[in-house]
Amino acid sequence: MPQANVNGTLLSYYLDGPENGEVVMLSNSLASDLTIWKFQAPALIEAGYQVLRYDSRGHGQSECPPGPYSIEMLTLDALGLMDFLGLEKVHFCGISLGGMIGQKLGSCHGNRLYSLILCDTTYYTASPEIWDERIQIVRKDGLTAVVDATIDRWFTKASQERLPEEVEAIRRIILNTPVEGYLGCCSAIRSLDLRDAIRGISGRTLILVGEQDQGTPVSEAEFLHQRIASSEMRIILDAAHLVNVEQAAVFNEILLEFLGNSGSGAR
Repeated sequence: MPQANVNGTLLSYYLDGPENGEVVMLSNSLASDLTIWKFQAPALIEAGYQVLRYDSRGHGQSECPPGPYSIEMLTLDALGLMDFLGLEKVHFCGISLGGMIGQKLGSCHGNRLYSLILCDTTYYTASPEIWDERIQIVRKDGLTAVVDATIDRWFTKASQERLPEEVEAIRRIILNTPVEGYLGCCSAIRSLDLRDAIRGISGRTLILVGEQDQGTPVSEAEFLHQRIASSEMRIILDAAHLVNVEQAAVFNEILLEFLGNSGSGAR
């Protein structure tokens, strides 16, 4: 897998698709990696886009420098990878932690985006003590201590029965996430407060959320929609947090429709 030296850290990535296509950059959640986009990459490439998937620092095949990390640091990683690859602009699509990075990109570096897609994410951590507790648990007992609860937050019970192979693959990804990288990104989420910053997002934005998402519920997507004047919002039924896996066909249809209407003219 290719790697880019970005801000002193090697980030793993894949860039696939037609060279003249606009780039869709996909950013993973906490405790996952670039493989969670396996249902999106082929559909986007078939539609004529280049697809840039990458592992956030401390995740997947990317290096795992000591934490704590911050949303600002993770955002600079995304920008640094774009610069390394010579990409002036991208459509940025992030889920959960990736969506937090997307909010920071959109509010501070909107000139680098054709459009922004924020999936099952939040703008503010109201109860940092929850993350303090999780950090303590994982530091002591590893990710095995939280994997079952994570799966239950990420997938509805019905989908866990309907998609056993996909759920098991995600379980393995969670367990293979480096503990130090997980804790570093937990620290970034713990300190999150983008309530005012998101008012600065002026580019075309799509907000997606699973109807049954417990961690970043519909109410938080609605807040984002209210604060981002240029946004539109869609609720995906029969889905929890990892909507791009749980309802991949619906997710892809909405995403491609949005991208096709972006009007950037660069594709």
